[in-house]
Amino acid sequence: MENPQAADLTTEQYKRKMERRKEVQDQRLTGMVSEKGLVIVHTGNGKGKTTAALGMVLRSLGHGYRVAIVQFIKGAWEPAEKAAFDHWAVATDTTPAQLEFHAMGEGFTWETQDRERDTQLAQQAWEKALTYIANPDFKLIFLDEVNIALKLGYLSEAQVLLGLDQKLEQSHIILTGRGAPQGLIDRADLVTEMTLVKHPFREQGVKAQPGIEF
Repeated sequence: MENPQAADLTTEQYKRKMERRKEVQDQRLTGMVSEKGLVIVHTGNGKGKTTAALGMVLRSLGHGYRVAIVQFIKGAWEPAEKAAFDHWAVATDTTPAQLEFHAMGEGFTWETQDRERDTQLAQQAWEKALTYIANPDFKLIFLDEVNIALKLGYLSEAQVLLGLDQKLEQSHIILTGRGAPQGLIDRADLVTEMTLVKHPFREQGVKAQPGIEF
């Protein structure tokens, strides 16, 4: 039988198949670098961009790394994620906080209705982000909704790309939000686009819910 499914293989056939697969995988890994600081972009119209980034934050915290989160645009919501991560945000007399979280915005742009103020806050958030990008103590820097600030012109693409050039060799930076510009996509090492297929707000008129959207 050509291309037999795993369920149709005998134990010995399955073992040989997995041995060949392991050989291929081992060959792929040969010569690869073991570690590299990444620029990571989560964009697209689908849900899950921030949530996926927070999974990386949790993983980094589990490894004992220090992490910084700078939240653009949505800061006024004081999201539940911040409360969930409070455990890591506590410093002691001898140990700095493992996680530093800055919610710098004052809400969505259709709520604030003040472009000058929104621009000022986005610029302040970017200045805060730069302090972490240049700080060797932080392994992961998560810039939530920074792509929206770029899309709306609160930050310039050149400004952000210049800031990314300051990234330290082994640190990772995650930039989230729909509408990531092509220059940022080109600069990134890892880009994921979330695709919207169905959404309860659009199809069913269901409002944002705690535990799902915030």
